[in-house]
Order: sequence, then structure tokens, then C-alpha cells
Amino acid sequence: MKTTVSFAAVLLATTALAHAEISDGVVRIGVLTDMSGPYSDFSGPTSVEAARLAVEEFNGGANGLKVEIIATDHQNKADIAASTARQWFDTQGVDAIADMTNSAAAIAVTTMAKDLGKVTLMTGPATTELTNAACSPTGFHWGWDTYSQSVGTASALVGQGLKDWFLITADYAFGHQMAASLSDTVKANGGNIIGDVRHPLNTMDFSSFLLQAQASGAQVVGLANGGTDTVNAVKGAAEFGIAQAGQTIAALNIVISDVHAMGLETAQGLTGTTSFYHDRDDASREFAQRFMERTGRMPGMIQAGTYSSVLHYLRAVDALNSDVGADVAAKMRETPVHDAFAPNGRIREDGRMVTDMYLFQVKTPAESSGEWDYFKILATIPAEETATPLEQSTCYLVNG
Repeated sequence: MKTTVSFAAVLLATTALAHAEISDGVVRIGVLTDMSGPYSDFSGPTSVEAARLAVEEFNGGANGLKVEIIATDHQNKADIAASTARQWFDTQGVDAIADMTNSAAAIAVTTMAKDLGKVTLMTGPATTELTNAACSPTGFHWGWDTYSQSVGTASALVGQGLKDWFLITADYAFGHQMAASLSDTVKANGGNIIGDVRHPLNTMDFSSFLLQAQASGAQVVGLANGGTDTVNAVKGAAEFGIAQAGQTIAALNIVISDVHAMGLETAQGLTGTTSFYHDRDDASREFAQRFMERTGRMPGMIQAGTYSSVLHYLRAVDALNSDVGADVAAKMRETPVHDAFAPNGRIREDGRMVTDMYLFQVKTPAESSGEWDYFKILATIPAEETATPLEQSTCYLVNG
């Protein structure tokens, strides 16, 4: 009887290990991002450090897991992103890919990862396509998108009587989606889009586009772009005296590093929406301090989102003691997100992680207490209002 029990125990243990183990003994996460282009200031190397901070906080979890972070530059090219991801999955044992700033790159990678059963943690791209036609059971879009950035800012400004808008739009998937979401929001609130011009990614001189916006007579000039494109456009608008002449500049995708690059003299008064502010509460301040010690700057929502998504992924792997993509993704979906980025986050059926967001205005130099004290929070936007309503979704996971 004793021998039988021992054999059964060994058999059960062996079976458990077969179903719950880490492939090659390492949980390996690739951070695929813009290391040197227009989005590198709010993602790039600092996003890699955010992922490493998540690994350090995880500290092996209950199972003492070994975790590695690798990273490279996708150069904002979808073909390079896809070929890199394929190589990582096929030859380097990568289990999940994070960040993926650039919408076209993210769509290419998450489509491939879906076929391979690998997890994608998308914190940098903005297009809502990732949770609609390009949705995946192993794909997650973390904390923000073109819908969230448009709804809060546009609703607030149109509500103040600023109804006529002119859009300056980045000419690729992210900009197009941002402009579409913005247009829908403006019109739904009784406003009008009276002009729209598109510019190439990584534009240095916005003079011709700003002159068209100025000549349009629009009350609001909406910038449907991001990164250095937003910074260059706002700086150009300041040189042309657009705000001083009475037009409002709405930077729909502005992050704290953009404000830091521009300075408060230039950025003051800009209105935007963010999923993270480092001075929100004790948890955000503690994470921000660790990030500052590592990078010399405060985190914005992209870096903080990368930290959050990697930490949530690792917690799911640890709970299962397995890195099988489909199983880990299912565990992530059923588990609330609670960390320094998202105190009340959850993952919807379409893979969108939603959490409360914040409408902010950039402080004047007189209002700021010092470096990185840039945002004045005007309102909290409830999590359920920050993403496209599920009844409008084209994701097959929602609609069957």
C-alpha cells in the first residue's frame, strides 16, 4: 500500500510538471520599441527600464521564476518589427513582446503572435484597430488608445463652446485613427471639423500646416500626432503666435516628456488626457521615484503602462507556473489589474485594459513648484468611458 501511494504521488507530481512548467527555464520578454526615432523620448530605452523595474518588483514570484528582458529598435517600420518578432519567437525563446510603440508595427506583430499563441503587451501604439479587427485572444492593449485621447479632450473643449476644429494629422495608421475618433467626438458633441491636413511622420517644419490652420479661422487646432511631431508642432504654433491670436491648441497625444522638452513657457495651457500621472497617489509616487533614480526623469503613461503590463503578465505566469501563451492570456483576462499604474484596472473581452484616466491642463510657470510639476488634473474620467463601447466593437472575441 505504501509503495502504491508513493507511485501515485510521483505520477501526480510528474503530470503537474508536464502541464505547468516554464519553457527552457526562463520567462523571456522582448521590448520592441522606437529606440531612436520620434517616439523614443516617451518609450524607447526608458520603456525598457520600466520593464526591468517590473521584473525587479516581481522578484521571481512565488515560484522563483527566472526572467530576462531583451530589447531592440523596430525603427518604426512594420516589416522590421514583424521580422524581429519572428526571430525572437523562433530562435530566442521569447514568450511575450511588450511596448511596440507605432501602430503599424503593433498590428503586424500581434497578428503574427496570435497565430503562434504568443502574448503581446501593447502599451505604445494608439490605434483602436488592435482591439477591433486586429484583436487577439493573446493580445492586450494597455491603458489608452486614440478613443481615450480624443474623447476626454474634445468633449471638454467643445463643452466650453469651442466647436470649430482644424486637424493636423500624422499620415499613418495612428494619426488616421486619432483623427477619426476626434472627428466623431467633436461632431457628437455639436462641433465641426472645418479642415484637415496630413503630414509625414517625423516632420521637422510645421510652418505650411500651421499657416493653413491659422487661415482656417478654426477655434481649435487639434494635433492628431505624437512624440517629436507634437513637440515640433506646438513649438511652431508658439512661434506663429497662434494661441496669442485666440486659437486653442489641443495636443491630443501629449505626454509629460513632451512638456519637459518644450518647457512650460511654450506648453502652458495645453489640454490633454493621460492614464498616468506620477503625483497621483503614494503608489504612483513610489514607482516614479524608482523610475527617476534609474532614468533621471519622471515616467509618463507609456513607460508606466509597460511596467504595469509586464508585471501583470509575470503575475499570471507565476499563478500558473507556466508560460503557455493561451493559458497565461486567459489568466490575465480573469485577474484584476492593480499596481502603481492602474489601481482599478480590468481587461475587457476585446483585450483592452481599462482604468481611470485624467483630463489635465499644463501648468503655467507660476503654478509649477519645480521640474516635472507640469500637470493640473481637471477631472477623472471613469474607466468604462475611456474605450470604445463594446457594442460598437468589431472584435470577434466580443461578437463571436
